[in-house]
Amino acid sequence: MYSKGHGGNIYDEAINYDFSVNTNPLGMPEDVKEKLKENLGDICEVYPEETCYELRKSISLKENISEHQIICGNGASELIYGLVRAIRPQKALVVVPSFSEYIRALRAEDTQMVYYHLAPERDFIVAEDIMSYLTPDIDMVFLCNPNNPTSSQIDRQSMRIILDTCKEKGIFVMVDETYVEFSEKADEITSIPLTNYYNNIIILRGISKFFAAPGLRLGYAICGNHQLLQDIDSKKNPWTINSLAAVAGEIMFQDKEYIHDTKELISSERRRICSILDKCPNIKYYPPHGNFILVRILRDDVTSMDLFEAAIRKGLMIRDCSTFPFLDNKYIRFCFMNPADNDALLDVLFEQLNK
Repeated sequence: MYSKGHGGNIYDEAINYDFSVNTNPLGMPEDVKEKLKENLGDICEVYPEETCYELRKSISLKENISEHQIICGNGASELIYGLVRAIRPQKALVVVPSFSEYIRALRAEDTQMVYYHLAPERDFIVAEDIMSYLTPDIDMVFLCNPNNPTSSQIDRQSMRIILDTCKEKGIFVMVDETYVEFSEKADEITSIPLTNYYNNIIILRGISKFFAAPGLRLGYAICGNHQLLQDIDSKKNPWTINSLAAVAGEIMFQDKEYIHDTKELISSERRRICSILDKCPNIKYYPPHGNFILVRILRDDVTSMDLFEAAIRKGLMIRDCSTFPFLDNKYIRFCFMNPADNDALLDVLFEQLNK
């Protein structure tokens, strides 16, 4: 009856609060909503600007890089598939568990895959042993930072070490930074500055999570390899960025108050919720760096489905992580929302875990 997979099921009236989709609890910025209303007529009257120049200019100001290093797409997913089509890797290394679209995109190109398994005993952190997987027959590596669903992250120095080895062996690296803006130290974690020094890395971003706008379908990639950006662009359909998404992107990236308020809320709730979870002996959580947390159930007689169904009965939805490859029915994930909503969810989970 209910979807446990990618995204949530907000269309079912029984769900009041969806903790499974990892979107910003503040909702879309109000000035963006007003601007969208003002520009509704553009849909009927004009084609979108195909090169997305103004949008790319807005992104370049936000990220402090040249607009020539940016390509926009219909969500980050379009760029994932476009990147794989452009590179056409014969063999790719995928860090797991992670976002399932990487594997789907690689399967679409019949790419052979090797998996680097994040270990729960190391808090699902990418460790030095990943270097042994970076063999000359690997064409491409997929990283998510912070990673979904584990909420673990890779620091920039570790990323440089990976990039140096990959460059030496002719390996291209994709880093999905969908959640990096929620990180406590986003400026120190993002790999965007590295695109000025490495031509074997591309960074993916989107507006679905941080700016709570999944329906607008706007993503962007940043890369210092201009030939690769041209190859990706040549394989995209024209006008994949609709007029409203372009308008939204041109203003939302400059909304400093919204960005500040979001970071403050998520940081505060992340610390508060972890302190509460510390007191529950029947679970283990993994240190979160995104706006969500991965929790392992330690009781033998309770499964992720038990907690999922208990939450559903209260009109709440969490992610049963047994749907992620390489996780089992002892893991759940939920995002951080407003304090009262978070408390309501914790009450439901603790009722099941402590009875």
